[in-house]
Amino acid sequence: MTIKVLLADDQAMIRRGLRLILEDQPDITVIGEAADGAETVAMARRLRPDVCLVDIRMPRLDGIEVTRALAGPRLPDPLRVVIVTTFDLDEYVYGALRAGAVGFVLKDVGPALLVEAIRAANTGDALISPSITLRLLRQLAPVKAANAPRPDRPLSDRELEVTRAIARGRTNREIAAGLFISLSTVKSHLSTIQTKLGLRNRVEVAAWAWESRLMDTPEPHR
Repeated sequence: MTIKVLLADDQAMIRRGLRLILEDQPDITVIGEAADGAETVAMARRLRPDVCLVDIRMPRLDGIEVTRALAGPRLPDPLRVVIVTTFDLDEYVYGALRAGAVGFVLKDVGPALLVEAIRAANTGDALISPSITLRLLRQLAPVKAANAPRPDRPLSDRELEVTRAIARGRTNREIAAGLFISLSTVKSHLSTIQTKLGLRNRVEVAAWAWESRLMDTPEPHR
């Protein structure tokens, strides 16, 4: 099924570049473009895209305000928002995630990670650019992750490996390659980990790993 995406950026050249990247994917369709925050909110509410790709700095309403309006946790039918920006300031990342964003990627990540972030958002998962994950997740503590009890069923050794890899900012493909397992096996492990921990997505899993001191274990050399 095709993923319907709304692009929001105040620079026409950026929107054009993003459209070219996304429309090269057989499972993604760009259904609209917005040049400012207020237009983004109005267009998203009218078109109901599967994923909104939103710049952090825009006229009228910024990306965080747009995210809060479209994806706020108290909304009855929130949309999925992925922030795409040049700026990786902590305040932007925290603000976007707390407002309800399910992804935060930098514009220089390359097409593959951008597409993966959209696909992850569409399935209810979350993805943050690896270049900022390690710096931020040591401090980021979503309420549910911070208060989550120890699982009734402990994580297996393999699940612990996958959890540590997620907390280090690895994508599913990188985890599969590093652990010599299939991509579907990684996804299966992630689903089991989320169920055992009572968490919603990989961002909360990563935060839990840092909060529980699981990351005190050194990364193995392969």
